[in-house]
Amino acid sequence: MRDAVDFHGASPALQSKVAKPLIVEHTGTGGMIGPALRCSAALPACAVSLLVLATAGRAGAADCALEPQGEGRVAAVVDTRSLRLEDGREIRLAGIARGGADRANSRAALSTIAAGREVTLHGDDDSPDRYGRQAAFVFVAGSQHSVQSELLRRGEALASVDITDKNCAAALAAAERTARDAKLGMWADTTAIKNTESSGDILAAIGHFAVVEGRVLSVRQVGAITYLNFGRNWTRDFAATISRRIIPAFESANLGPKSLENRRIRVRGVVSSRGGPRIELLRVGQVEVLGGT
Repeated sequence: MRDAVDFHGASPALQSKVAKPLIVEHTGTGGMIGPALRCSAALPACAVSLLVLATAGRAGAADCALEPQGEGRVAAVVDTRSLRLEDGREIRLAGIARGGADRANSRAALSTIAAGREVTLHGDDDSPDRYGRQAAFVFVAGSQHSVQSELLRRGEALASVDITDKNCAAALAAAERTARDAKLGMWADTTAIKNTESSGDILAAIGHFAVVEGRVLSVRQVGAITYLNFGRNWTRDFAATISRRIIPAFESANLGPKSLENRRIRVRGVVSSRGGPRIELLRVGQVEVLGGT
């Protein structure tokens, strides 16, 4: 994007050169600013107009305004959460997890959104992970929403809540809620949210990210671990666990474990098996109080 330049005080010669009609196009990640703006009026007024448009474009540019990490063209969709750019970089879509059992649909959705497109990358750290992948929020040129948000809006991903930036996390949660309310994509399946009364369904998701919903029957502390128990049989029923060192964060958010007893809540995370199925709660964002009992 070419931002406006203030020509106040410029020499008459310079003003005469730049006072000709100008065409300014906004093609950044914040989206197009309608038709190109043509300035043929007095230069100062035109410059002010351009500055306003440029500022507005930046202010509304993204639903997750992290630092830029570069750009490129998408050469291939690797899987439901990864892209390969023409320069060889593999990009892992930050902030989302694979949702639903139909990977083919999710991969096709990602291809529709990003394949062959010019994209910009945003994030806190561009260091590759141990697999050589760079985690980032990805924006297709001309879009105000990240690729992650678009997948969530279609019901083709889950918000993974491993993002520390509150604005980013809120944008992803809102996008997922839009699809869930409309029963789009995976949300058309009644089993998309696992029921704690059906521990077998949760066990089937071991090693995968899942959303689980139910009523907390009891809260018990064993050593350094607090258990939110959704059933009476610890070897069979589902429980969410919270490490002692994480408790203060939950208490600060008015989500102290004891306050959750007899409450209906929704939790999300990777399912493991330690006796019965378990999800370890590492962040406050993994818990959503639904109200009621």
